[in-house]
Amino acid sequence: MSSLSALNSLLGSTNAINLSEILQAAMGASTPGIDVNSAVSASLTAAEVPETNWESQQTVLQNQTSALTSLQIDATNLDNDMQSLNSLTGPLYATTVTSTNSGIVTGSAAPGTAPSNSVVVVNSLASTASYSSTAVSSATADLPTGETITITPSTGTAATFTTGSDGINSLTDLEHAINTGGLGVTASIVADATGSRLAIVSNSSGSAGSFTAAASGGGTGGTFGFVVGGSGVNSSITVNGINFQSATNTVTGAIPGVTLNLIGQSPGTQISLGVAPNSAQASNAINQFVSDYNTLLGAVNSQFAYSGTGQGVLAGDPTLESLQNTLLQASAYTASPASGNTTTTMPNLSSLGITVNTDGTMTVNQSTLSGAIQNNFSDVQNFFQGSALNGFANTFDQQLTNFISPSDGAFTVDLQSLSTENTELQTDISNFQTNVIAPLKIQLQNEYSSAEIALQQLPNLVRNVDAELGQNNSSSGG
Repeated sequence: MSSLSALNSLLGSTNAINLSEILQAAMGASTPGIDVNSAVSASLTAAEVPETNWESQQTVLQNQTSALTSLQIDATNLDNDMQSLNSLTGPLYATTVTSTNSGIVTGSAAPGTAPSNSVVVVNSLASTASYSSTAVSSATADLPTGETITITPSTGTAATFTTGSDGINSLTDLEHAINTGGLGVTASIVADATGSRLAIVSNSSGSAGSFTAAASGGGTGGTFGFVVGGSGVNSSITVNGINFQSATNTVTGAIPGVTLNLIGQSPGTQISLGVAPNSAQASNAINQFVSDYNTLLGAVNSQFAYSGTGQGVLAGDPTLESLQNTLLQASAYTASPASGNTTTTMPNLSSLGITVNTDGTMTVNQSTLSGAIQNNFSDVQNFFQGSALNGFANTFDQQLTNFISPSDGAFTVDLQSLSTENTELQTDISNFQTNVIAPLKIQLQNEYSSAEIALQQLPNLVRNVDAELGQNNSSSGG
């Protein structure tokens, strides 16, 4: 194609050609020629209008995905609160143990332990049997030969070790022999200003871990023996007048569901130990539920609120409307009395000190809630858990699961749909770039480049025409 043909073709195309720019370049304007890159870019921008619309749709989808994901997180937090309040090991089953003398005995209770009050007397603590040997100059120094060391466990067969034979010549050798003998004791070497000694300690406290250590035989090269460091005895307590013994200072079984930790002994000192529901954990869990409920409902309400740019990106989503209705209906839940009762002091949230505001959010009257927990704990528990884990917490949990279930929850379905739509748009954009924009860019670059060459040649063509016309005029005039 000639330069003039290329120019004619470009001028006759449907692309966004700036004719003024071309004419200015041809007639010697201050900006010579065509800026090919700018001209191609302007034409492509006009051609990419469909793609721009698709990208705008993607932005909306991304905003909806972000808003839905945030709501899903808020709903999951609230559902976790419901599962916790409905759990047999959760805050409504947590217990606390109080002691009138924590310097002697403390306690902890398993979830759901029945409230009780007991009187405990710690007569003696459990101890661990131990022995230490006489000192020698060092751990590797030779021991007197011919000494027979006998370790006798409280149950089992005595073991003997003879110095000067069986490879036992030093404390280090004796330590190794005892520790590999399976005697239920541990030997170790200790050193101080007097020398090195062998310490032997039972692996378990109490009378069952008791043992004896002795040396005999009158070996040569000195004397070697053992002294008692401590006796292995059981702890001894009385609980409500009943005697109990334990091999350790941790006692179970004396009070159902309670583990006693013996700190000191004080025969004759009566200590009151009380087991009660952990009101602090219950109160914190209920307050957390209200806080997370308000967070979720506030986020939902904000999508329907009008601002300078209209409503939120999810205002038209039926899932959001359904969630809002679910939350508002939950606040009106009424509990049935526990099995065997005809009435309950805690039939609804209001009776717990939780009131519903005009915007649907909740406010906790902490004084009322604390009073309900302290004075009517079983009814508080029944409101949330029902007679068989079928109360408010379970009901609300099931309703929230309809939205957050990872397999078929409404949020999951919505997010999958948005993801699919976004993927389809991205495919359209990629195909459009490959099949339309890329070829068009090449075509425009070729056409504008050819037109630029034609424009560069046009002044010479004009001068030739003028010269030709001038010559013709001179001939006619003669």
